[in-house]
Amino acid sequence: MPRKPNYQFDRHERDRQKAAKKAERLAAKQARAAEKRSGGAEAQSDDAPAVDDAAPPSDETAPE
Repeated sequence: MPRKPNYQFDRHERDRQKAAKKAERLAAKQARAAEKRSGGAEAQSDDAPAVDDAAPPSDETAPE
């Protein structure tokens, strides 16, 4: 004899699984954003010279 369907329980299970998946995706997205923020600042300071280190433009080429 087949079991009687419990639609409400099935619906709650689907909603619970959706919420878990959504929370997982959100956590991954936040982790990527935090990594991008921290990694971007480090990459910028390592690769590009700082503004203070750059030589000022020479005035020899500008007519007076």
